[in-house]
Amino acid sequence: MSAARWWQRLTDGRVRCELCPRDCALKEGQRGHCFVRQHLGGELLLTTYGRSSGFCVDPVEKKPLNHFHPGSATLSFGTAGCNLACRFCQNWDISKSRDDDTLNTTATPEQIAARAVELGCKSVAFTYNDPVIFAEYAIDTAIACHTRGVETVAVTAGYIHPEPRADLFAHMDAANVDLKGFTDRFYQELCRGHLQPVLDTLRYLVHETACWVEITTLLIPGWNDADDEIRAEAEWIRDQLSPTVPLHFTAFHPAWRMVDTPATPPATVRRAREIARGAGLAFVYTGNILDPEGGTTYCPGCGRPVIERDGYRLRTYQLTDGKCAACATPLPGRFDPTPGHWGARRLAVAIDRPA
Repeated sequence: MSAARWWQRLTDGRVRCELCPRDCALKEGQRGHCFVRQHLGGELLLTTYGRSSGFCVDPVEKKPLNHFHPGSATLSFGTAGCNLACRFCQNWDISKSRDDDTLNTTATPEQIAARAVELGCKSVAFTYNDPVIFAEYAIDTAIACHTRGVETVAVTAGYIHPEPRADLFAHMDAANVDLKGFTDRFYQELCRGHLQPVLDTLRYLVHETACWVEITTLLIPGWNDADDEIRAEAEWIRDQLSPTVPLHFTAFHPAWRMVDTPATPPATVRRAREIARGAGLAFVYTGNILDPEGGTTYCPGCGRPVIERDGYRLRTYQLTDGKCAACATPLPGRFDPTPGHWGARRLAVAIDRPA
């Protein structure tokens, strides 16, 4: 266990966690909604510091990030628990875990950074469950990574208070924010949360940090896949963030407490992409379906494909100094002179073994 940050003692003997909008007030021994922050001995502790549910090397496109060192490998890991309660969670076995045995791997921040270098990973990704709830561990790991030239990625729902938000994202080079729906009803009924804190996080990241940002929305039939809602989301991103912020629409597969909800038809995902593009977004992608066109990056200047993808594999890379090789239009993002070649592999790794 490790001391938690962002909390205060209350006059009735409880402590209040001030990490996220849940503001859990905990009696001695109680854990927060996230399960991993616990009141013990008059202090708030992070019970998962230095512990993980496992490490894998993934393509960075799987986070998904299409404008952040394309083709590169990222060392990915998570812990357990979550501060939302999404009924459709696609990683429910980790995020909903209440079993410490899920955390079967231990690793210090320095070990993680060193292993990322050994494996040739461009970045370390805090993913599988939300790094917000293990922010202290994520921050320390990011600091260790940066000393070795390794970048860091947060895959997050963005459900966090302003002070810890500033602390966490000051150490992140990129983030994919899961904008789960575009109505408060969706967040209340399916996630037991609220929309506004997520919108606030997105505005903060895009306008007040150097963190590269992409957005993902998982489309769930009958819940957040209506044309008007998709259009409203795209227009908000265009007007409140930037028309060049990449947006990923991905297909839902029945999981956790929504196993009776049908999978998202590929046509729905493709239609959402066209609606968002029609609303003025320059970079809209599809995921969890077979759709090479929806995975391709097109030049906003001349319209030519500059990065063609087949799933997580890169087929072509027509960029020079981050600009379209044909018309020299700059593309927003973090691009290398030559792309990575990790492909679609997923490699489970141990942290305490040599490469």
